[in-house]
Amino acid sequence: MRQSPSRFTTSVLLAALVTGCAGGYDNDTFIGCRSDSECDEDEVCFIDGCGNPGKDIVVEVVPNPKAGQHAQDFRVDDLRSQQNIELLDPASLQGQVLVQGTSSTSGYPASVTLRMTGESLLIPGVMRYHESTFVPQNGGYSLPVASGRYSVTLLATNSEQPPLTSTRDVQPGRAVSLDFLLPDTSRLVRLSGKVVDQKGNPMDVDMEVQALDDQLRPLSQRVLATRLAGMFTLALPPAAALRDTVILQVLPTSAASLVPQKLFTVSPRPDLQQTLSMGDYGEPVRFQGRVLDRAGQPVPQATVYLAGGVGGGGQYRSQTVLTDDKGDFELLTLPSGSSSSMTLSVIPPSGSSAGYTQRYVSVPRVSVTQTPDVVCQERMKVRGSLLKPSDSRPAAGVRVVAEPIEALPGWPRPAVSVEAPRPTDENGNFELALDPGRYRFDFIPTEDLPIVSRIVLVRPEEDALSTGTLELTPFTLSKGRRVTGRISFNGERLARSSAPYASIRFFRVVEVEGKPSPLLLAQTLTDQNGNYSTTLPAR
Repeated sequence: MRQSPSRFTTSVLLAALVTGCAGGYDNDTFIGCRSDSECDEDEVCFIDGCGNPGKDIVVEVVPNPKAGQHAQDFRVDDLRSQQNIELLDPASLQGQVLVQGTSSTSGYPASVTLRMTGESLLIPGVMRYHESTFVPQNGGYSLPVASGRYSVTLLATNSEQPPLTSTRDVQPGRAVSLDFLLPDTSRLVRLSGKVVDQKGNPMDVDMEVQALDDQLRPLSQRVLATRLAGMFTLALPPAAALRDTVILQVLPTSAASLVPQKLFTVSPRPDLQQTLSMGDYGEPVRFQGRVLDRAGQPVPQATVYLAGGVGGGGQYRSQTVLTDDKGDFELLTLPSGSSSSMTLSVIPPSGSSAGYTQRYVSVPRVSVTQTPDVVCQERMKVRGSLLKPSDSRPAAGVRVVAEPIEALPGWPRPAVSVEAPRPTDENGNFELALDPGRYRFDFIPTEDLPIVSRIVLVRPEEDALSTGTLELTPFTLSKGRRVTGRISFNGERLARSSAPYASIRFFRVVEVEGKPSPLLLAQTLTDQNGNYSTTLPAR
């Protein structure tokens, strides 16, 4: 009897340590299998170990967002070769937007914006987002949405009305109620003041001000502090009067402005006139430098920016620039604070052997400053090979994509996925150059085989266990089975109608390192009649 994930032993862990899939960091993921042959007869080697290929399946179907038919997710208890899926009517969020009056409530008559951010109820990490601006009809509204768990924020056109936020779970085919009651404007807590420079004069750029609670959640809408006077007035909910303090965030309206953002802790008493001084943050500096790789060659098209504390207690991040063909760059920035430094971040383009590099720099109060050459560390070369499932011959022509899933301590999370510059060669070999992080490697065959994934830890080059190259143990692809079916609606409004050109994704949702994690198994589209065909793992 071969081991399934619940029966991993110390020997398996030690083997994973030897092959470089664990060690050096807490909670490393290790692979409990490397081919289906290590699993029971009815199991397949997945990212989390051996498992039943027909279980733990969740299907996401997106019929037609332009027609208000958004994503619906369904569990599939036992995946069959003929798997028809019946969708429900589109889910919706509906309710009333009311405003309190002196003696009664009434429907809000002006435009509002509703923002919904969240994720799928069944597929962790699959994000959902909706935003709509509308005028409630007699106070009522109804919006089609995808199924998911949402944080919902209502913003009224009248900036005096503070934002209202609530949470809701939306199931497929359900109409979920959510009412909003805007407070009587006569009961709002108003905070007034002005934003000034170090000399007490209004700023020469437009600034915005917003009130936040101690968890940095909005208590007011953002309002403009005008350039000529710097004056602003915020409207906070009545409960704000019970707080000892609130936080005011001040930031420029344009990211191109050479002005920092700053937080102020103030009393919410309406009789106090707040004067928010941005302090002495200095004049703009032309910051110049050059980016090289370890061999001393220029790194063109690298993204460069500065961020950190500046004079007056604010925070500043420069706009990003790209290095030229000689590796040179120049950006405009504010000088760093007298007791702090700024972080210079360099992100070479995908495919470059040079890797993500950070350097702490001091930016003096001069018009032009030149920083020493930035020599990037090398990205880790990750090499491996793939085998065919039937006869263990090399699997050629397989795309390999590294999807970042977690940052390592002291390193930023890699920003984008990286695909190997070419598919596996005739020997099944592949190579990628990656920054430190934890990645999910997706192996995507071109022939009639399913997607297979595994987790790979890429350590920093200076790590004591690192040699500059990470050699992965050969991995065997899984056999595939063809799954076909029809996607149709079976609700009250769209009964028995097909879903043409719908997007379908099959996931396996399992525990990885104690966290529910989705593994993409296949994705496809239905044809004009709502039929689909795809390949999923099989024993």
